[in-house]
Amino acid sequence: MKTILNVIWLILCGFWMFLGYLVAGLLLCITIIGIPFGLAAFRIGVYALWPFGYTVVDRRDAGSPSCAGNVLWLILAGWWLALGHITTGIALCITIIGIPLGIANFKLIPVSLMPFGKEIVRTDQPFATR
Repeated sequence: MKTILNVIWLILCGFWMFLGYLVAGLLLCITIIGIPFGLAAFRIGVYALWPFGYTVVDRRDAGSPSCAGNVLWLILAGWWLALGHITTGIALCITIIGIPLGIANFKLIPVSLMPFGKEIVRTDQPFATR
């Protein structure tokens, strides 16, 4: 079922959201200071490309640099990408078939707003590794 949802997701919105994260990542990687932000955009972009079967968990070892990074991320790229998730989520929820995909889009909003201090893991991994 995850594969079917991922393929439908990829066709309807996953590829376009991935392109948004790719553009944001490339723009952020122009400066040396922006490279960590660009890498975060690439990491979330891959997750936005194929989200079913993965989940986002908080990293317990994330400290104050993650908080500062999240504030800068929110200003630089986070709110644009979250706006993209809101728009595509509402568009997908118009049809009954698109409702699970719209909900998945809404679940991506928190990580698109604050990616630092988060980790993307497979859902079939045991909890001991999280």
